[in-house]
Amino acid sequence: MGDVRAVVFDIGGVLLEWDPALVYRDLIPDPEHLEWFLAEICNTEWNATLDAGRPFDEACAGLAARFPDQAELIHAWKRQDDMIAGEIAGTADLVVRLHDAGVPLYLLTNMPADVFAARRERYAVLNRFDGAVVSGEEGVLKPSAEIFDRLRARFDLVPGETLFVDDVEANVAGARTAGFLAHRFVDPPTLAAALRDHGLPV
Repeated sequence: MGDVRAVVFDIGGVLLEWDPALVYRDLIPDPEHLEWFLAEICNTEWNATLDAGRPFDEACAGLAARFPDQAELIHAWKRQDDMIAGEIAGTADLVVRLHDAGVPLYLLTNMPADVFAARRERYAVLNRFDGAVVSGEEGVLKPSAEIFDRLRARFDLVPGETLFVDDVEANVAGARTAGFLAHRFVDPPTLAAALRDHGLPV
């Protein structure tokens, strides 16, 4: 494989363990109701509007107006800190090794800007990066070509020498379409093997 000179990481599902059910299991004890709520009410499509920069108060109020019987549960989506179980330890270890070896590291995440700022204050691993492109600040989301172009331009990256790591296949495909090398994250050992295959010091 070609030489990799920089690595770009996603955050949720790669560096931090994000799970809305950490909040909602207590609020919705019935598993079927919980599954329905996360699929039909506070679902992926709606959450993406938050990641693109829509304010939480506006988004939650709008959704609660459509589903007034679920209003209290919808507003609980603001408990973003409680949806993080912590750092994914094995990945954090790899980041430390890459950082200590002087490999340029960047973040590309679909996340509200204020949530990103709070998580960077709370989790040490996020402070080992040289820069970040955050969808909530940009108003565009992965896997759009535009956000990968902003990543490339902002940090003067050569896509063919940059490895992108994400747990979502569509984002990995978007990175490859934009010319980046890409790895779909499954677990830290598999990522470590991929990094070594690209000649990186882990």
